[in-house]
Amino acid sequence: MTNTRRLAAVIAPLAALAALALSAPAFASQVISTSTGTDIKLGVNDEGEAMLTYTSEGKVVRVLAWGAINANPSSPSKPQLKLSLGYDGGYEEKFKNSPEAKAALTNLRDLQAQMAKATAAGNNKLRFELKDDIAAAYKTIETLRVAATNYWQTFTCPRYDGPELGWLKAACKAPDGSYWAVQSWQRLLPNYGVASTPKQEAWEVHLAHWDGDPPVLTIDTDWSFTQWEHLFGSFTYRGKGVFGYRVTPDGQPLDTYGRNLYVDTLDSVYGTGWKRENSFLAHNPTGVFCYSINPHPPHPAGNGSRYRATISGPGLTPDMVWEGASPGPYDKAADAIKNLAIAALNDKLCKPN
Repeated sequence: MTNTRRLAAVIAPLAALAALALSAPAFASQVISTSTGTDIKLGVNDEGEAMLTYTSEGKVVRVLAWGAINANPSSPSKPQLKLSLGYDGGYEEKFKNSPEAKAALTNLRDLQAQMAKATAAGNNKLRFELKDDIAAAYKTIETLRVAATNYWQTFTCPRYDGPELGWLKAACKAPDGSYWAVQSWQRLLPNYGVASTPKQEAWEVHLAHWDGDPPVLTIDTDWSFTQWEHLFGSFTYRGKGVFGYRVTPDGQPLDTYGRNLYVDTLDSVYGTGWKRENSFLAHNPTGVFCYSINPHPPHPAGNGSRYRATISGPGLTPDMVWEGASPGPYDKAADAIKNLAIAALNDKLCKPN
């Protein structure tokens, strides 16, 4: 078979495997900022809360996070878990919405109403008595306001002793034994090493909160149709595949469960260093994926000396990273063994070849 005929014969079946291999927005664990964050700091407390501080576009941002941990298994009807976030450092949650502040404000309004009636009645004795009560009410409210404003200062970061994580910027072990972690990486880079815009180059800030084992990202390499380097593997959480139910034709998740695997290639035809090769979805219902690094016209095959893959954890679990070497020149015996591993994944879209 000529090279041209071989290329046409191989790309056709690969289209079924890589039809969803396009960059897409991710419902990540949990995206705090899609702009680059620097000077990242993290603290926790014994109330199940975390305080994340970072600088973005020259401004210091303080984010209070609470209300969720781990992840729901994939479900067609139940939404995925997400944190409640306060980008005011918790001021609204700890002051405007706090029972103590609401009670103090109600008390002040009641006292002011009494003062208005006493003034209208010319009751100077009552007005004199209410004056000190109103001053005390104001002082209580101001004390609560200052405490809410400085709430971020009450957080500490006990030593993290959890699993090793890629792209890690900060991590703490909470008093209840759970873990909080901040990861930052370039999710939005364009495929095939194409020049990126400043927005695409952003180092997003992601926050995770979990206990127990994190998700498991397993990847291996072999060859597709004897000529192209090939990645295959699975993404699971607590023994079950991580996958979504609804996607656009170009692979963008339309629910909070879909997960894209972002693959980078090192020192390839795209240039020196790490470049984005592609991103593609883990399959429903297995969480399995496979990807052939073949030409995607007009782009050549992005074979690299090494490969790196990053995927956002389901729910509030951390993002997982894998890195491995190129499989090198085609090895028929080794490929036969790898094909057995692909068959064992039992995925309708990933077949030995």
